[in-house]
Amino acid sequence: MNIVEPIADALTGGIAARAVEPETGLDPTGHTAEQSCLNCGTALAGEFCHACGQRGHVHRTLGSLGHDLLHGVFHFEGKIWHTLPMLAWRPGELTRRYVAGERARFVSPLAIFLFSVFLLATVLASMPSALISDITDGLIASPQKIEEAERKLGEKIVKRQQERSAMIAKGEPTTVVDRDIAKLEDERADLTRLSKDGPVKVVTKTNSPVNSWLDERWRAAKANPQLLLYKVKTSAYKYSWVLIPLSLPLLWLLFPFNRRFSLYDHAIFIIYSLSFMSLLTVVLAVLAHVPAIGNAVGFGFFLIPPWHMYRQLRGAYSLGRAAALIRTALLTFGAFMVGVFWVFGLMLLGAL
Repeated sequence: MNIVEPIADALTGGIAARAVEPETGLDPTGHTAEQSCLNCGTALAGEFCHACGQRGHVHRTLGSLGHDLLHGVFHFEGKIWHTLPMLAWRPGELTRRYVAGERARFVSPLAIFLFSVFLLATVLASMPSALISDITDGLIASPQKIEEAERKLGEKIVKRQQERSAMIAKGEPTTVVDRDIAKLEDERADLTRLSKDGPVKVVTKTNSPVNSWLDERWRAAKANPQLLLYKVKTSAYKYSWVLIPLSLPLLWLLFPFNRRFSLYDHAIFIIYSLSFMSLLTVVLAVLAHVPAIGNAVGFGFFLIPPWHMYRQLRGAYSLGRAAALIRTALLTFGAFMVGVFWVFGLMLLGAL
């Protein structure tokens, strides 16, 4: 009996079957020991069911929940460690290989894009932002700032009036000086009205419906800039995907009528690039709060993105150095304009 049982167990899987607890259906390690797929009932012939694709062995442990979370969100089973280093250092090769069909090795562009944008929104929301305070201070004109501006305008008016008197004494025409003085007087009147009535009650000088509508939105934003900036920050995460279609024409214009590259190729390039920029912002935002290197972080925002675009363009599109440099300059300027247009759209949405 002692000799036959091990042989029978080896042939029939009886060791695993005997180790399974009848009440739970699990072996001592918390794994199932099924001989057929638990999803469709097909007899297993490997690690995965060849009929429905489900994994042969189902884990029913608490640790498996964390595994499933990481796998479902980011396919952490080795993919992330292939993707992130290449995204940072060899983005062009990553883009080219993914477009060429090498998918199983890397995290998909949309998955890493959604993760990076979510991480960026989470990190920025949890950090105190001096930029928001600066913008708020710029939108709200304090009485001290208004008084200082009125004083400087008064000094300019007095100086121009003295110049006007000297020109009259010499018999010179004063048309230009009179126009400058009238303009300065209008500006001082606007400041006086601003200090008296507040920023919301400044009267628009145009009867155009479009300008009146924009002026109304601007006055509402100045009345409550904190609310506007909050709306912009919350909308940025929801509408980050808009940057992809906005950037597609820009990439197409860099390679006009080139049949080697389709819009799909450009879209993959853009998604990987935006993912890197989001992750870069996260890293630099954290480093900005480190006293020793916080002041040098600003250089990273200006130097790293063009460098990354250059490497991605050269690798993804097989460009020479000169062609890649020219397109990097054009892409950097175009990306800046797209970003400005996107932020303006967010602010417009926030002011509605």
